[in-house]
Amino acid sequence: MCRVVDLRQAVLATNDSSARQLREHLAARGTVEVNLLSSPGSGKTALLELLLARAVAAGTAVAAVTADLATENDARRLARAGAPVKQVLTDGLCHLEAGMLRGHLDGWLPPGTRVLFVENVGNLVCPASYDLGESLRIVLGSVTEGEDKPLKYPTAFGLAHLVVVTKTDIADAVEFDAPAFHRNVQRVNPGVPVLSVSARTGAGVDELLDYVLARAEGAPVHRPVLAHRYRNAPHSHQDTGDEHPHTHDGPGHHPSEGGPGPSARPAPAGRDGAARTS
Repeated sequence: MCRVVDLRQAVLATNDSSARQLREHLAARGTVEVNLLSSPGSGKTALLELLLARAVAAGTAVAAVTADLATENDARRLARAGAPVKQVLTDGLCHLEAGMLRGHLDGWLPPGTRVLFVENVGNLVCPASYDLGESLRIVLGSVTEGEDKPLKYPTAFGLAHLVVVTKTDIADAVEFDAPAFHRNVQRVNPGVPVLSVSARTGAGVDELLDYVLARAEGAPVHRPVLAHRYRNAPHSHQDTGDEHPHTHDGPGHHPSEGGPGPSARPAPAGRDGAARTS
């Protein structure tokens, strides 16, 4: 078993090295990478299409990479926004890796790109462990997924710089308990800002884009407690039983930190004060 764990740690260590190189490469180009993580069906693609369209309309140079196990449906959809878009097919792999992403960016990412959005593979387990060289990690949770989502996926939500609640236009219809969701987010990631959006009505989208563009201009981001509290701890993906079956044990980097990432344990309860809704 030790050999298996060592191998997994080696895989993540290799990814972390690639992520550092990619982060430095993008910084030299003046590009900020935004890593979007969520479950399937959270509305991630619809929101990203709207963000791209509004950025293009404002004259901001943006681009997007979207990852899926199969099909190029999302790339075709996102391209309607008028921004450069590239599809990455992972051929069954449940997450993107930094080296894989760098390979797709080389020779493709347009010069002068200010913000690169990366739509990760749709799940909240494996992608949470892989640093992609991003400067901003955003985790989405829709009102249809339940208020306990942050507790069921503490690594994903615990390492977020920003949490976004989607599909808020139907929150009343599904009896979404927003205060409970915010409390649970703060339990696993004290102090993380929370924004509420609706791709259907456009509510909160401009605020989210402003947040991203402020990061591109050098504004500081939230530093998750989980990113440094459990340095060097083994990392397991067995904290949930309903989304992804296999595990990766080993350290991983968080984009705003310089060292190994945490184990999948929630942080102590925090205050709701930093949570924001629109």
